[in-house]
Amino acid sequence: MAEYNNESFSADKIRAVDAKFEAQKIAFSPLVFQAVRAMLELGLLKAISDSGEKGLGLDDAAEKTGISPYGIKVLLEAALGVNIVKTIPETKEDRFVLGKTGWFLLEDEMTRVNFSFVNDVCYKGAFELAQSVKSGKPLGLEVFGSEGKTPGGTTIYEVLSSLPEQVKKSWFAFDHYYSDIAFEEALRIVFSGSPKKIIDLGGNTAKWALCCCRHDPHVEVLIVDLPGQCAAAEQNIAHAGFSGRIKTFACNVLNRETAIPSGADVIWMSQFLDCFSLEEVTRIMEKVRTAAVPSVDVFILEPFWDKQRFEAAAYSLQATSLYFTCMANGNSKMYRYRELAAAVEDAGFEIADAWHNLGSADYSLLRCRARS
Repeated sequence: MAEYNNESFSADKIRAVDAKFEAQKIAFSPLVFQAVRAMLELGLLKAISDSGEKGLGLDDAAEKTGISPYGIKVLLEAALGVNIVKTIPETKEDRFVLGKTGWFLLEDEMTRVNFSFVNDVCYKGAFELAQSVKSGKPLGLEVFGSEGKTPGGTTIYEVLSSLPEQVKKSWFAFDHYYSDIAFEEALRIVFSGSPKKIIDLGGNTAKWALCCCRHDPHVEVLIVDLPGQCAAAEQNIAHAGFSGRIKTFACNVLNRETAIPSGADVIWMSQFLDCFSLEEVTRIMEKVRTAAVPSVDVFILEPFWDKQRFEAAAYSLQATSLYFTCMANGNSKMYRYRELAAAVEDAGFEIADAWHNLGSADYSLLRCRARS
């Protein structure tokens, strides 16, 4: 494997006193996370934000939110320690203003999507992370009444339609937020070859398929996904008025007897392969190769954590891998570029082109061709 290309992953330059502080943040992070959740749900952060530069005193905060003075104090003092709020100096009473970190928690869409996803989908199940690592099964799913069994058993994708509504809402918001950002740039690349028929492997709720049909008035799309996802996609397709050009094919691509339909000009996968182990990626791509003659373009859209411009983005992807371990399937992760590319090449493909840093979330788009 290649060396990590970011110095922050290899050079341990942090001072010991700062490292100890970082360790304490980790030790108390579950409590601080829930404190932030409380401040958001109870309207405390919004009240402080609305107070502007003059800030908000403890009594005013209690009056505006209905939280007891005690509750206000414990929440805001915890928030002070992680720069969510700040105090105004040289005032007779403590007055709090929103810090920069607090602004992102309150106003930044990406942070809100990540926060809700962790809270609603991952938080309770993450207690089973160690056992999930040991067993290779997403045992955190048990918090939703679904016993995690892989392979051949329950994954989050198979039970997604039956999960609580808020869990589904946060899951789909997380899933769509990142890939949608890169769709506009990806569309221009994919349609530069004027495809007439596209297979969308792992098409989920039909977001990409709908984008394709709006982009090109003649293209036809076939979504290949699990039965539950196909059913949800069909509803969205009908609502958008594209039932004549978007069809679905329900199957589990991991089943050995399953074949991917042929006859497409393009086979598309967006945030699909990260849902599988590297061995499964190669197995799936071998099926894709059977359906793809050498002239078919196979496009893979993925965020690779070693291709990110910002440390915060790499951190988010590395942390997302933990969700796959304890909640999704027990055996996949957010990959580095070369490890996923190698699994694709092992199935008989070559990476013909690679575009990195698409969209604000730094997605990578790979164009693959089957080796003859």
